[in-house]
Amino acid sequence: MITISLCMIVKNEEDVLARCLDSVADLVEEIVIVDTGSTDATKEIAARYTDKIYDFEWIEDFSAARNYAFSKATCEYIYTADADEVISTENREKFRHLKRALLPEIEIVQMKYGNQLQFGTVYNYDEEYRPKLFKRLREFVWQEPIHEMVRLEPVIYDSDIVITHMPKGSHAHRDLQNFRKQIGAGVRLSKRLQNMYAKELFLAGEEQDFLQAEEYFQATATDPERGFEEVREACCVVARAARLRGDERTFFKYVMKVIADDEGGCSEACLELGLFYEQLGDPEEAVIWFYNAAYEVTPQLALISGRQWPLEGLVRCYRALGMEEQALQYEEEVRKLQ
Repeated sequence: MITISLCMIVKNEEDVLARCLDSVADLVEEIVIVDTGSTDATKEIAARYTDKIYDFEWIEDFSAARNYAFSKATCEYIYTADADEVISTENREKFRHLKRALLPEIEIVQMKYGNQLQFGTVYNYDEEYRPKLFKRLREFVWQEPIHEMVRLEPVIYDSDIVITHMPKGSHAHRDLQNFRKQIGAGVRLSKRLQNMYAKELFLAGEEQDFLQAEEYFQATATDPERGFEEVREACCVVARAARLRGDERTFFKYVMKVIADDEGGCSEACLELGLFYEQLGDPEEAVIWFYNAAYEVTPQLALISGRQWPLEGLVRCYRALGMEEQALQYEEEVRKLQ
């Protein structure tokens, strides 16, 4: 049976930490807690479960904190968890079976991260695989009988274990602040981080968040080193910001770049056009774009852009047009999503 170190980074998690540790403490051989500046009872709660509690000065870098936590682990494998996660009774049994049966060549185990949509996270699926268990020390192996080479790709196993995500609330405000700090420091966001920033904006951003992000995404939209998807999501952000500012010229410049691209548009761009015409007092035109957002194209950044939001727009517009039967039809579609 493998041995596992649980590694966590925490800050002011007194409301949820015990719940998390109660569900996982007896599944691991070692618990490493790295605190990044708690001012509540987090460290006192952690001390009930382990004496391996370390302080790490927060430097606006989650990876640095996690790397420090990993450096303190001593077991064969490392399990990484956030304080707002819980493992159910059924999945605890699956975890125990995994410990007994895991083959030594497996270097990463992915587990399903569940309950995502309930809390408006940046992830567009209620369950999705995430790497959660890592072999602490990797062995490099030569392969192929001739023209031999070292295997560089890790051996990954997709388990059926589901980790339940139960946060106290949305982390959007914190995350958006962190993105702005990185950009303000001159950091060029990677493709992945830019995508996360755009998703966070569309799922949880307020008007001011879009306005503060507009300049960065406008630069991205004209950056020759950015790929098609990066430019597309940047245009969506700029179009939303321009609409909020009432800048019709900029709005149409960027929204039409998406509508006219090789993919034929996306739900976010069509939704923006629907909202634009609705605000203009033209519900008949808005209906066309809300319908397209819901049924003719797919979301680029947020599933809700192709589901609930355009359907709600159709309800409002048909009601404004005095077409109650159609409004009730789409109201029923909205109910089915809830």
